[in-house]
Amino acid sequence: MVETILTKRPPLRRFFLLKPNYNIKSEMKQKIACIAIVVKDYDEAIEFYTSKLNFALLEDTRLNEEKRWVLVSPPGSDGCSLLLAKAANDEQKSRIGNQTGGRVFLFLNTDNFERDYQSLISKGINIIRKPSVEPYGTVAVFEDLYGNLWDLIEPAK
Repeated sequence: MVETILTKRPPLRRFFLLKPNYNIKSEMKQKIACIAIVVKDYDEAIEFYTSKLNFALLEDTRLNEEKRWVLVSPPGSDGCSLLLAKAANDEQKSRIGNQTGGRVFLFLNTDNFERDYQSLISKGINIIRKPSVEPYGTVAVFEDLYGNLWDLIEPAK
């Protein structure tokens, strides 16, 4: 009985090839523009991301006395950026450095793993997992100034 059920199941690869359903009145084009990362202090976060990770400061706009709109982005990126969001209350402060419950939070792709890995080391970035070669590419895990985990990845070619 089990064999019959398994042999009649469609191959899994079929599910990964399905295209989104755009049969709506107008085709939608969407993208993730930025991802918020909760920080303790705007200026120390800007300093870390721009000097330690070589990110560009795209925008720093004061919205009111307490809140700023701060966007940073990796060098050469034309996609998603990070919104540095200062924790405003105790609940948000409790999430600083652990927005994903200890899992890797962000994935930084590179075109030259060795160059960027050595840059992390030379700038004193804490490496959590040493480099390894995986089917998807070369990867190492590091943490940011608050303890959020990042993958540095050079995708397999």
